[in-house]
Amino acid sequence: MKWPNLKHLHYLVTLYQEQHFNRAAQRCHVSQSTLSTAIQNLEDQLDGQLLERDHKTFIFTSFGLEVVERSKLILQQASELMEFASSSGDWASGQLKVGVIPTIAPFIFEKLIHTVSAELPNLSLQLQEDTTENLLAQLNDGALDLLILALPMVTPGCKQMLLGTDPFHLLVHEDMLEQLPQPLNISDLPKNSIFLLQSEHCMTGHAVSACGLQHAEQVSSLAASSIHTLIKLVSSKFGTTFVPGMALEENIIGDAPLVALPAERSAYREIGLVWRNGTTRMSLFRKFAELVSPLLPTPTLK
Repeated sequence: MKWPNLKHLHYLVTLYQEQHFNRAAQRCHVSQSTLSTAIQNLEDQLDGQLLERDHKTFIFTSFGLEVVERSKLILQQASELMEFASSSGDWASGQLKVGVIPTIAPFIFEKLIHTVSAELPNLSLQLQEDTTENLLAQLNDGALDLLILALPMVTPGCKQMLLGTDPFHLLVHEDMLEQLPQPLNISDLPKNSIFLLQSEHCMTGHAVSACGLQHAEQVSSLAASSIHTLIKLVSSKFGTTFVPGMALEENIIGDAPLVALPAERSAYREIGLVWRNGTTRMSLFRKFAELVSPLLPTPTLK
């Protein structure tokens, strides 16, 4: 039996990601004909049709899609093998690419960099900030090794580890405190008075669920792109918002005349690690989890 060439599997996965022969060839630094020949060689070796071709267009067959997913795992493990070999078998060295969502990244990056540098000095930590959807796509494609996300979150083909919880707080301008209903009940707040982030930020979904905001008339149609924008809206006395505890710990309010009140029902979001199934770097991931957890408002791991 002749084994498939790892490079050819890489070409196949890249073609799937780009859905275009020329762009895939450019990413792989080969000619389009070289890439096309490699795909045909794979079809011969695997005795199956990977693509349905029609002049200049193509689609992946069901067999081809399955080969792509299996190829991703093979390439991932091959990459981890090379990483392991380059570090002489030391799991605590080499490179670790970690993705973090925007509602966590600004409040943890500095502490995380210092902690990892002190505890794992031979590890090269690369951090990337992006939305949950984009980070999961990059994890699945092998561009990232590990994610720090807000949970719960559906992550097909991945494992999760809970690191801790992050309580929500209702942020109010101090001049509006007397206007709040007592006892505080979200449903008694004025209509369109609660500002949240845009829907691509998973914190919005978690806040809606944890703070009982489903179908609430109090939620404004004006959605912000960042927590800092939410702070500005509340500072302008336009309404209120919910912010996570880790943002308050980093003094995101600054000198603004704002008051943070505990959210109803002790609402919180969970923070955890996410990685692909089948990884060989569990020793490193467990150690990384032990370093990250104490940085959260309520850690799970001690």
